[in-house]
Amino acid sequence: MAEIDESKRGVEAEREPNFLLAPFEKRFLPWVAGRLPRRVLPDDLTAIGLLSAFGICAAYQLSNESLAWLWVASGLLVVQWLGDSLDGTLARVRGIQRPKYGFYLDHMVDAISTAAIGIGLGLSPFMLLSIGTLIVVAYLILSINVYLESMAFGRFRLGYGFIGPTEIRAILIVLNTALALKLGLDFNIADVNLTVLDVIGLTIAGGMIVLLVGRAIQNLRELAKGEPAAPRR
Repeated sequence: MAEIDESKRGVEAEREPNFLLAPFEKRFLPWVAGRLPRRVLPDDLTAIGLLSAFGICAAYQLSNESLAWLWVASGLLVVQWLGDSLDGTLARVRGIQRPKYGFYLDHMVDAISTAAIGIGLGLSPFMLLSIGTLIVVAYLILSINVYLESMAFGRFRLGYGFIGPTEIRAILIVLNTALALKLGLDFNIADVNLTVLDVIGLTIAGGMIVLLVGRAIQNLRELAKGEPAAPRR
């Protein structure tokens, strides 16, 4: 049996597209990548995705002044999805992958983008900053768990259940639209003025914590079978 190169194990882990919109992305993204001009490179798309995340943050903050900025945030969420999702797809379609470089850059940018969007939501009039920060922290902890799994098991399961980054973006676009159209999504709970984004944010953060605990327990049980603990003496 060939010896496993630990320096490549996480990078070359098999990716498991287990979230809801993965079948659509699997067909659509290669189709788009195959039609991009040759002068467009994966790093260009990564940069577009990152800049769009900062634009989303700014748009949410500016929605304090005008609800029209919510439409800008939604448009930038689409651009951010394309930049974030197409960079790796373009590299694979053209056969110009750089596995270690791409793994490092992609996940560093993901962390920064998630923080920017979460903080932007917290700076908007529709979500408490504490809830936006909680979502960011929970998401980053889940991401760390994914990277640990890729090293320990050689598999890369980005989505937890059927909800992944693309699905979260779609939900945000729907909510942005409802808020921009003033569909009355504010309400009061225990004398605290909340919006539907606050409630959904708390639900998402709580759900992520539950999923993390469940997956961590499952992972530890699986690892313990392969590496039994020493008996007590």
